[in-house]
Amino acid sequence: MMGTLAIAGLGPGDEALVTPEVSAALAAATDIVGYAAYVARVRPRDGLTLHPSDNRVELQRASEALQLASEGRQVVVVSSGDPGVFAMASAVFEALELQPQWAKLDIRVLPGVTAMLAAAARAGAPLGHDFCAINLSDNLKPWPLIEKRLRLAAEADFAIAIYNPRSSSRPEAFGRALDILNRAGCGERIVIFARAVSAPDERIETVRLCESRPEMADMRTLVIVGNSATRRVGRWVYAPRHAR
Repeated sequence: MMGTLAIAGLGPGDEALVTPEVSAALAAATDIVGYAAYVARVRPRDGLTLHPSDNRVELQRASEALQLASEGRQVVVVSSGDPGVFAMASAVFEALELQPQWAKLDIRVLPGVTAMLAAAARAGAPLGHDFCAINLSDNLKPWPLIEKRLRLAAEADFAIAIYNPRSSSRPEAFGRALDILNRAGCGERIVIFARAVSAPDERIETVRLCESRPEMADMRTLVIVGNSATRRVGRWVYAPRHAR
């Protein structure tokens, strides 16, 4: 008998931001598969098996989940934020393409509150007009492509949500990104550093791009670079609805 596979987003951290749909899937699950830090967010209970793994084994993790579901298990693959945004949904479908014998499995993608949207809500409405999201990790794409996307996003005057800005293995990446945006004429744009949004140690800091420093971000920080019209109103930051 075939089982089911749900690919679920746990939101940015606070349990209050986990959707009812995801909570129901977790309650019905027999197996939870995911990066260890995200699996740890699921409460253990009788009848539930946890399958934590390292952060860089996405395809292996996805294949394990598909195998468990094919054996009749009720499997939930967990990601933080939304599973379709720099997370596990793509990995599961990539694994499915490589192993089409599981194509008839009951697979659902359950959306979650992204770090980008949670950070924007804390700040006001900096994504109120056209925007894009760029992941600074070069594990799965070359750095020149990241540079190109940053330059073109700046030229197109998008607000830019930057994921994974600065890790211990590539501490120079965010500084290089700031240099690219400064050279592209974005120095006066408002930048929001949103760290650990919805967690007890949440911190929101707003500065101009020209005042931004690489050490202001780490891997728990979501950075939003406003467009050229982004402005402050009191303690809030927002992008006007009308473009020039």
